[in-house]
Amino acid sequence: MTSRNMKRFAASRGAALVLAGLLVLGSGLTAAGQSKDWSPKGLEGTWRVQLTVMDCQTGQVLRTFPTLFAFAKGGTLTVTTAGQFPALNTTGLGIWKHTKGHSYSAVSESFIFNSDGAWTSTSRLTRAIEVSNDADEFTDTVTVQIFDTSGNQLVAGCGTSVGSRMK
Repeated sequence: MTSRNMKRFAASRGAALVLAGLLVLGSGLTAAGQSKDWSPKGLEGTWRVQLTVMDCQTGQVLRTFPTLFAFAKGGTLTVTTAGQFPALNTTGLGIWKHTKGHSYSAVSESFIFNSDGAWTSTSRLTRAIEVSNDADEFTDTVTVQIFDTSGNQLVAGCGTSVGSRMK
């Protein structure tokens, strides 16, 4: 490469690096501006939840236990529960979305194991969530499905939850 071409290459490479730096800096400024406007209203945030599982036919309460939900920006959901022994159940992972007004939907799944450590089933919870006007509480209805390792439904159930925003 001639020294003239080397100078052109160096100059164009330097300009590209400056442009890339400005793009990164500009995107950081945009993100900072957006984070100032962020408010923990709506569903996004961490919630303390009391889940009640019922017999769907009779409405009889089968059990009640606490859970923690983290609804992340972008629509991901993390669920941890006291309803299962931790060694036998993974953390639930899922998705959520705003449907309209104060209403949201969410789906999460976790893996269930037996005491020998073998994977036995997958739990899927589908929720219809209604957030209060002040966005500090919610109620929901839950559809519970348990699937075997081949994806065949073993059990279907229902429940309700009440949640309060963690502050």
